[in-house]
Amino acid sequence: MFIIKGNLCAQRVRLARALHKPPLTQEDLARRMQLLGAENMTKLIISRIEKNERHVCDAELRFLALALNVSMEWLVGDADEADYARRS
Repeated sequence: MFIIKGNLCAQRVRLARALHKPPLTQEDLARRMQLLGAENMTKLIISRIEKNERHVCDAELRFLALALNVSMEWLVGDADEADYARRS
C-alpha cells in the first residue's frame, strides 16, 4: 500500500511564496486563492499545509498553482527548479 504522510507540496508552497516578487505572506496567498474561488482558504490552512499538518486536495492544488503562478507539477516536485524560473 502506498501511503504518504502530509502532502507533496509543503516545501514548494513555502518556496514559491518566498521566491515571488515581492514575497507573499501566507495571508496574501490565502487572499489570492479566495479571489480565485477557494472561499474557505485561510492563513491558518496555508500554515498547516506548509507544516505538513493538512492534506491538499486536487482542487486546492490547482488553486495553489494558479495563485503562485507555478505548475501543479512543480508544486508536487515533478518539475525541477529550472521549470520554476521559466514561469516567473
